[in-house]
Amino acid sequence: MIPTPLSTNAQLSRLAEYYAGEFDNRQQSLADPAWFLHLRVWNRPLPAHIFATGYGFFIEQVNVATGQPPYRQRILHFTAQNGILRGQYFGLNDPQAYAGSSRQPERLTQLQSEDLVDLPTCCLNISYNPGTGQFEGRLPANTLCSLTMNGNTSYINLGFDIGPDLPSSAGSAVESSVQLAVYDHGVDSATGKTTWGPRMGPFQLLKTQSFGI
Repeated sequence: MIPTPLSTNAQLSRLAEYYAGEFDNRQQSLADPAWFLHLRVWNRPLPAHIFATGYGFFIEQVNVATGQPPYRQRILHFTAQNGILRGQYFGLNDPQAYAGSSRQPERLTQLQSEDLVDLPTCCLNISYNPGTGQFEGRLPANTLCSLTMNGNTSYINLGFDIGPDLPSSAGSAVESSVQLAVYDHGVDSATGKTTWGPRMGPFQLLKTQSFGI
């Protein structure tokens, strides 16, 4: 049976629906604890006043085992322009001011566009596979996301897949689950070696809670 084609706007809505939620890689970390930390990631939909079009998300994560506060606060904006899906990342002028907002989303109503930091090299091209229902977000070929803080520039290879639960996690107790594969890792620009993040394939996180968009 040939899947019914989705318009670009319908693809955008489905992507946002998949992405909005709490995700956890407990199964993966139990199966291979030497290589994969137990992470919990929140993708909280942002209030509509932040972006005039598309869907915005506040993202942060925790290392479940350490019990430390959430870290790696960032913003992701999904748009559909001229038939193309894109995901633009932004930083925050003061990430710590919004630390923990994933679990206290009412705090995000205070966020303003002026609080965001432009990251022009951190934009993903997103494709949709109608056969599998999967979305794939990748940086343009041979590029890296660059971040400059306190005069120091770091480089990140960004990417994700999201959609209906993949075969690798079959047997999940979550009915009709959505899986998010995260490829983000730091890169040494001189050697090309990974400086942080997964080294043995992406983090595979299952959605454990959906958030309305």
